[in-house]
Amino acid sequence: MARLTTRPRLEIAVQDGAGAAVAAGNGADRVELCTALGATGGLTPSPGTLAQVCATGIDVHVLIRNRPGGFVYDDAELDALAADIALAADRGAAGVVIGALDAGGNVDVRACRRLIAAARTAGRPLEITFHRALDTLEDPVTALRLLADLGVDRVLTSGGAARAGDGLGRLARLVGAGTGVEIMAGGGVRLDDLAALAALGVDAIHLSAKRLVPDPGVTGPGGGTGGELEMTDPTLVAAARRELDRICDGPS
Repeated sequence: MARLTTRPRLEIAVQDGAGAAVAAGNGADRVELCTALGATGGLTPSPGTLAQVCATGIDVHVLIRNRPGGFVYDDAELDALAADIALAADRGAAGVVIGALDAGGNVDVRACRRLIAAARTAGRPLEITFHRALDTLEDPVTALRLLADLGVDRVLTSGGAARAGDGLGRLARLVGAGTGVEIMAGGGVRLDDLAALAALGVDAIHLSAKRLVPDPGVTGPGGGTGGELEMTDPTLVAAARRELDRICDGPS
């Protein structure tokens, strides 16, 4: 295999300080921090969790999403999201992960401008990733050009498929659009997807690298359902790092 001209960065989705430490210690370049990942697709973490994860020293990009469900936000919700962006900057985050759509299912330009402005005028300007709301759009390339004009730094996308490994065609079109926005492939990524994704020339690859472990806690009325907890798996993170290194540093 020829050496790749683009070396994708490895981003791991984590939910706590322990997960961030695992990611940092096993070769990840950065983390996306959220909570309730499996149950909701991810929500904004608590301030305490955010501070703990930022203290690990790895670049932290914080998901800004205050509730489950769709990505249409009213003004009150945008107030809360903007406040969470300011908090992320204050706690030491390197970036935020946002996404807003209008009732017609298109990028909500007004909402995105507000969130981007909050990120750029925070105590420390933050990088901006537009999340997989992009995968709901019929014409993601046109949306990508709009996001470039708005000042988004990167997008997280599976290429519109349930799994990024099945969205290679659309991912290739996004990479080829030449907008200057980084393309980060993510969504159900497995180790055996990495070579095909890297070969597209994506700028980064995102995976959760999680495993389920028994919940040792006692549950009861109002205490949740119990069962299993999601943990960042050091074996999976290290394996992803090794595989990307093998792909990118192969013989010329």
